[in-house]
Amino acid sequence: MTDPRWRRRRRADDGAVHNNAEMVEYPHLLHTVIDTTEARKLAEFYRQLLGLRYRQGDEPRSDGAADDADWLVLVDASDARRLAFQQVERLERTTWPEHDVPMQMHLDLSVSSVEQLWRQRERAESLGAHLLLDRSDHATEPLLVLADPSGHPFCIFVA
Repeated sequence: MTDPRWRRRRRADDGAVHNNAEMVEYPHLLHTVIDTTEARKLAEFYRQLLGLRYRQGDEPRSDGAADDADWLVLVDASDARRLAFQQVERLERTTWPEHDVPMQMHLDLSVSSVEQLWRQRERAESLGAHLLLDRSDHATEPLLVLADPSGHPFCIFVA
């Protein structure tokens, strides 16, 4: 099987087709990194919310000692990296929906039904999220915008 990151270049910038077999490597998205002033706390929030697990070596300390991790990675069941958390000294919370401090990035999470939308809202809030926007009554795309414990907005919507 051919590695999907490699593609045969078939067209030049002018649109003309060329017969050369030059190989082009595309970057591979490893994971999305989220800055936070509390790396372990935010990693734990998303671990529980999304059903992920820590990359080997990033698990919380078992001896109960203070955790000073400044870089943590969460993986899925097949060990694919999904999210990373980078400790920063200061992080200005977004003022969204105002634009004084923009969102900069957010995660889109989808569920199968309005019932699941409400279930996941309750789960997220029990883990420390808070509601920013409730558009759950929208006819074609019920949606909630929540903020994680560090203030990063994320959307949960019915798709």
